[in-house]
Amino acid sequence: MARPLTPLALTVLRMLFEGPMHPYEMQQQIRVRAYDQAVKVTHGALYSTVDRLAGAGLIEPLETSREGRRPERTVYAITERGRDAAQDRLAELLARPEADFPLFGTALALIVMMEPATALIHLRTRAVVLQALVAGEQTAYDAMIKRGLERPKMLDEELKIAQLRTELEYVTGLIEDLAAGRLDWTPGDSSSCIDHTETPRKKTS
Repeated sequence: MARPLTPLALTVLRMLFEGPMHPYEMQQQIRVRAYDQAVKVTHGALYSTVDRLAGAGLIEPLETSREGRRPERTVYAITERGRDAAQDRLAELLARPEADFPLFGTALALIVMMEPATALIHLRTRAVVLQALVAGEQTAYDAMIKRGLERPKMLDEELKIAQLRTELEYVTGLIEDLAAGRLDWTPGDSSSCIDHTETPRKKTS
């Protein structure tokens, strides 16, 4: 394909890496294996992606069948070219950090538009939500491990939990600094942002 493989395209190739299947089965397996927690999957996007991969020669149709009045289902298989493309794209994603622009980062960049006391209220709300998310993701992770899902298939979930914990720790620190008056600003004036945190002094003998 001319453009890099999308996360959904890479997921489709991952499904076919194990053996031929039709798109409906792919969608079911993606849900069963919780890949939809790492990749946005919709019915229409999945079928469009399958069509693009087939057009690019990365997958190929093997057979088309019909059961009763159900629509025809085409079984696809990954090609050698598709295997190579998946390996190359996966190598890029693992080795090279890509620029990301999360909305929370945008909010922090523009936070001086808001009164510090108001920002503190919303950050406390975020901390509560993050605590619930960490607990929920950890519970889901533990349940899948108990069901026998191997750790290599859970690394994306581990990353999600680690990121949530890191964000919670950071937000908690912001809350503490705002509440203690160590961080303050005049709304609308980006030059007025003040960090009252003391610089550690060297001990004198």
